Amino acid sequence: MSPSTSPSPDTRPSLRTVAVVGLGTMGTGIAEVLARAGREVIGVDISPDAARRASVSLEHSTARAVERGRLTEAERVDVLARFRTFTEIDAVAAADLVIEVVPESYDAKREVFAGLDRVVRPDAILATGTNALSVTRLAADSARPERVLGLHFFNPAQAMKLVEIVSCVLTDPRAVAAVTDLALDLGKEPVAVGDRPGFIADGLLFGYLNQAAAMYEARYATREDIDAAMRLGCGLPMGPLALLDLIGVDTACTVLEAMYAASQDRLHAPAPILAQLASAGLTGRKAGRGFYTYAAPGSAQVVPDGLTPAGRDADAGGRTVRRVGVAGSGTMASGIAEVFGKAGYEVVLAARSQEKAVAAKARIGKSFRRSVDKGRLSAADAEAALGRIVPAGSLDAFADVDLAVEAVAEDLDVKRELFATLDKVCKAGAVLATTTSSLPVIACARATSRPQDVIGMHFFNPAPAMKLVEVVSTVLTGDDVRATVHEVCGEVRKHAVDCGDRAGFIVNALLFPYLNNAVKMVQEHYATPDDIDAAIKLGGGYPMGPFELLDVVGLDVSLAIEQVLYREFRDPGLAPAPLLEHLVAAGCLGRKTGRGFREYARR
Repeated sequence: MSPSTSPSPDTRPSLRTVAVVGLGTMGTGIAEVLARAGREVIGVDISPDAARRASVSLEHSTARAVERGRLTEAERVDVLARFRTFTEIDAVAAADLVIEVVPESYDAKREVFAGLDRVVRPDAILATGTNALSVTRLAADSARPERVLGLHFFNPAQAMKLVEIVSCVLTDPRAVAAVTDLALDLGKEPVAVGDRPGFIADGLLFGYLNQAAAMYEARYATREDIDAAMRLGCGLPMGPLALLDLIGVDTACTVLEAMYAASQDRLHAPAPILAQLASAGLTGRKAGRGFYTYAAPGSAQVVPDGLTPAGRDADAGGRTVRRVGVAGSGTMASGIAEVFGKAGYEVVLAARSQEKAVAAKARIGKSFRRSVDKGRLSAADAEAALGRIVPAGSLDAFADVDLAVEAVAEDLDVKRELFATLDKVCKAGAVLATTTSSLPVIACARATSRPQDVIGMHFFNPAPAMKLVEVVSTVLTGDDVRATVHEVCGEVRKHAVDCGDRAGFIVNALLFPYLNNAVKMVQEHYATPDDIDAAIKLGGGYPMGPFELLDVVGLDVSLAIEQVLYREFRDPGLAPAPLLEHLVAAGCLGRKTGRGFREYARR
């Protein structure tokens, strides 16, 4: 920067007039955010129709804001007056900041930047809205590389709080500071990141989305079950395949290609189905069809399309279940017994001793009392439900149960021994279920003489609150057994999703590689746990960031699941991050030990 055109070291540029180049959904959203915050906004799109749609969109959204009491009519008039649209790049000449939001193509973005270099003032800041391409490369091709940075908003820009501010080795820190001030003034949460494909939020989320697409492509689970599993099992606002449709399948392909080129990590190599859909023009909501079919292009309403396969022998009748046995005395076993007791089933809760079983029932009683105190359950219903749960000190009490649910330690030898006992104790025709979250169900089945009766019922913790149950059928599981478990899940008000017997099932197979990649980001000093957690919560709408979740789950548990996934799939990208291994070796296991990725107050 020459002294004649640079701001003084103690001042930051004032960004009062901002131009947005590219008035698609994202560009229009950014323009609205700027106009509402009092900035003069110059909107540019080579398509007159796009420019007109942007103006109409702002008129409609501000009218809705007036109806809801968020704007006065006078404020609305001011906002509309601050937004002007043009079809020529020369219109941005007076802008202090130009935000480029054209399609994810180097050629398209280079063409825009070449035009900007020709018309903007020497002190104007140029920002690219890319979420996949190299900011450094775009800056190097510009006539003013020190004024170029990345400004990555999230869709919808009006609602999502996160803004990733991407600087490279060429970027003037004063430009970064000025844009950071602007983001704060817009009511956003700016996070400073380095220049690598995907940055923080997309760098983590797109790998997860890619795996979900591959899971669906392999016909491991239906699109509906994959999406329901992640919404109900992880509390996510949207399932991965629905999110891919919202983002755009073509956009996902571009981001993943850039990430794979940089990392050579197979987890980021786009699943073939993504390229196939994109090539066919089935790019998601904007096209009216992607993984799902929509009422019209741009609509969020999913309509039936006949693409969901019927369940395996869906007409198979189930077995009658009136009496349920739950084996175990820990939190999960108690929670599952509570679920069945509350739903009206007779429950035998068996532990290694009568004392442990009685203590587990007492824990359930406390849970019922809390529900009564909060008005969720009547005292009479709580008393009746607790009365249906009978503690037992031996599995011999399972002789008459119709369904036996194992919820003991996640140790294959322990589970196999228990299933061998269930095989001897339980009556013919009883369904035998394991709640394992990571071990092979078939190994439990082979410990019995009736593998056709064995199935996985993976409840999520806490069982009384979490709606999801992964129903895991082995190659030997009978269709009537699967039908029985689905009927039972409906009776206890759980949402059952079907999947095959492979490591991680649906939820853990998608969740833990994402958590592992977050650890790798910290390990590589790309971002801090705080920045990553903020990016995922604010940019993805997740209820918890990955490091909050890791500390809650337990780093030892997380490492064990990562190891199981790595052993099963033999993918180098699934190898547990060394930092995770080191923390576990040091005894830093998360909240339960008072220290994991963060420190916690001792109770």
